[in-house]
Amino acid sequence: MSAINSTDIGSHLFILLGIPGLAAAHIWISVPLCCMCIVSLLGNTGVLVAILMEQSLQQPVYLFLSMLATSDLILSSTMVPEMLLVLWFKAGEIAACLTQMFFVHAVFAPESAILLAMAFDRYVATCDPPRYRAVVTKPLVSRIGVASILRSVCVVLPFVLFLKRLPYCGHHIVHHTYCEHMGIARLACADITVIIVYGLIVPFLAIGLDIIFIAVSYTLILRAVFRLPSRDARRKALRTCDSHFCIILIFYIPAFFSFLSHCFGCSVPRHIHILLANLYMLVPPTLNPIIYGVKTQEIQARWWDNAAALTQVLL
Repeated sequence: MSAINSTDIGSHLFILLGIPGLAAAHIWISVPLCCMCIVSLLGNTGVLVAILMEQSLQQPVYLFLSMLATSDLILSSTMVPEMLLVLWFKAGEIAACLTQMFFVHAVFAPESAILLAMAFDRYVATCDPPRYRAVVTKPLVSRIGVASILRSVCVVLPFVLFLKRLPYCGHHIVHHTYCEHMGIARLACADITVIIVYGLIVPFLAIGLDIIFIAVSYTLILRAVFRLPSRDARRKALRTCDSHFCIILIFYIPAFFSFLSHCFGCSVPRHIHILLANLYMLVPPTLNPIIYGVKTQEIQARWWDNAAALTQVLL
């Protein structure tokens, strides 16, 4: 109990209670979450294997997709097992809450930057095709990947530093399915205005800028597409962007509703906050590989080849 009563939450035991008010439904809630996790793990692994094994897929647009799949894979394997332990067995004790919070948010945050990079890739491919290979190169993709990780660390790390310095007066019960920054901050017996303001403004500005640049890219893309002389050419050009546009909607719509729930926190029930946070983290990793698997013939073909090879081995 001395560890629990300590104010240092970086290294001592905390307890995740799951979704308050819906404890009786934890098993039922865990079923779709578990299914989403399985689909995410299998789908993103399949995308990575297809891109790594097929030489023709090792192009910038697919390398961006492999970054997205890697981020989704790490997120699902880091976040969901602890969540299921809480929902299934009420085993919510966690000794490194801040560590989990940092990795969950730091892994998820780069997706917005990757989506922006993919929008730039589609812009160059559509609006300036002759210069595409000269502009969008593998070294550029690598630099964008490193920059997206550094940006996410710079955004998430202050949360850890703020939370670590707060006194908690022995409060150790976290009403959440994972260590989310506001769920931890509300345990503090001190003013958390700085964390609330930072949590609303800084990520909003970072993601807001990404959204603005994505919107500009697609405005220029649509203007270039509708200047094409034939309907078939316009349809073909739009097909190269439809998968990416669907993923943008899947990522930003849950994020938008999660942000609104924090803005109007007093009027939104706590269980709605938590359900939205879970969907915000799990829906994109689940649907991203499905969308690209359905829309990208090269990935589909590689999946079928791998499935056929596996069938032959088993038989």
